[in-house]
Amino acid sequence: MESSRSGIPLIDRAEIVRHRTALISSEGTFTYSELLDTSARVSSALLGCTKDLQGARVAFLTPPSFEYVATLWGVWRAGGIAIPLSLKDTRPELEYVITNSGASILIAHRDFEPIIKSIAKDHHIRFESTTHLINNDIKMLPRLDMNSKATILYTSGTTSKPKGVVATHNNIEAQVTSLVKAWEWTKNDHILNALPLHHTHGIINALTCALWVGATCEILPRFDADQIWSRLSDGDLTLYMAVPTSYKALINKWNSASSAKQKVMSKGSSKLRMMVSGSDKLEIPTLKEWHAITGQILLERYGMTEIGMALSNPLHGKRVPGCVGNSLPGVKVRIVKLDTETISDGGKHIHGEQIRDETVPGEIQVNGPNVFKEYWGMPETTASSFTKDGWFCTGDMAIVEDGQYRILGRASQDFMISGGENVNLKEIEEILSTHPDIKECTVVAVPDKYWGKAVSTAVTLRKGTRLTRDGLRDWARDKLANHKLPQKILVQDSLPRTAVGKVMKPEIVKLFLEKDNVTQN
Repeated sequence: MESSRSGIPLIDRAEIVRHRTALISSEGTFTYSELLDTSARVSSALLGCTKDLQGARVAFLTPPSFEYVATLWGVWRAGGIAIPLSLKDTRPELEYVITNSGASILIAHRDFEPIIKSIAKDHHIRFESTTHLINNDIKMLPRLDMNSKATILYTSGTTSKPKGVVATHNNIEAQVTSLVKAWEWTKNDHILNALPLHHTHGIINALTCALWVGATCEILPRFDADQIWSRLSDGDLTLYMAVPTSYKALINKWNSASSAKQKVMSKGSSKLRMMVSGSDKLEIPTLKEWHAITGQILLERYGMTEIGMALSNPLHGKRVPGCVGNSLPGVKVRIVKLDTETISDGGKHIHGEQIRDETVPGEIQVNGPNVFKEYWGMPETTASSFTKDGWFCTGDMAIVEDGQYRILGRASQDFMISGGENVNLKEIEEILSTHPDIKECTVVAVPDKYWGKAVSTAVTLRKGTRLTRDGLRDWARDKLANHKLPQKILVQDSLPRTAVGKVMKPEIVKLFLEKDNVTQN
């Protein structure tokens, strides 16, 4: 079969760079030709006697590797909808995704065969091993429609049961080409990817952008600070992307290294052309520490599963700490003030145009070919997530300062009323995170008989320090109004996070409610 007839530009473009290195993983180094060949074998095995999977849902559990990418491409090339499963999920969580999506085929890497094969047996679902799929003969593959569904990625589920976000091949292409243009990807790029491959950050921003331009994506099976510093130190990488907690771990590792090793680490990492931070708020102290170590100013951007990336600091030019820049090419962004339902045209700009400041908080809404198709099996939820004129409501609040978007947090999680006063929890977090004894913190609203909701902060502390509620309140009095001062404090060894590093605020609230030793009002 001629792969150029696939109908998917991502696959077709790989034909042009067959000789180039596509992937480096624990299994070895692989060219685009080997990726095309192996993914065609996977497709052929999945098809069996049929000509096209016609949108059948295919869920797979495979560690980040060459086999993962060959499986993903193989599902696509057979006409299936790919559902990458999380390596960290428990059996009930895996079963939820599998049954919710209505997957008709389950695939597992040999390390995960027992659990996936057992689920397949219990739910009467066809099971395939990656070992079998990649060793099949190649047959004629279907030509695909770019409007067909490509992936169902499940949201982190920090506030409710995870929802299946459906993206088409057109959606994925729009998300990728926007980043390729804004971040100036070329075939000479070499990215180190240690991100989870069941989320947009790892799949789209790192992996697929690299493969779109014929670059090399080096995949690590997991985040390992020693291994990442070893590769950064080599000085042959051009790109690295991570979540804020990963950068904190790398900073800690650098701080514990010898002076001679620190110089090697700093010199090698200074050679990359871009380092990106995303998926959670990047605290300014972390940004400054990383800059001091590497000379790199982390590029912050904003996106989510439903839209890919929407906003980004510039590749060239000033990057404003605490802000996420402007809209990406081909993406329209606006701010809607929830209290008045009026729309700020400050956010309605095409990439490159000037926007005016909008200091009143409003919800970020996004429109463009990058926006997902639907929530799987949830037509009412899908409909309620879009405005009448077709804009997706992100649920994230922001303001525009000096032409730059600054994310304030979730409308539901990061804004509250306490004692009749409006409180922006993200604002409080930003202030408290500058306390010299606080390593990291998060601020949540905890139900309270007197206040209705009490401003409450969970913190981790720097080694050898201690902190009390009264001490923190005294420190913050000249920085925060009285109604914004934390009513409760909880000191933790670590904060509960999702697979991509987002703090799970509902879990923090539970900790406050469950702990008997939480300071009372």
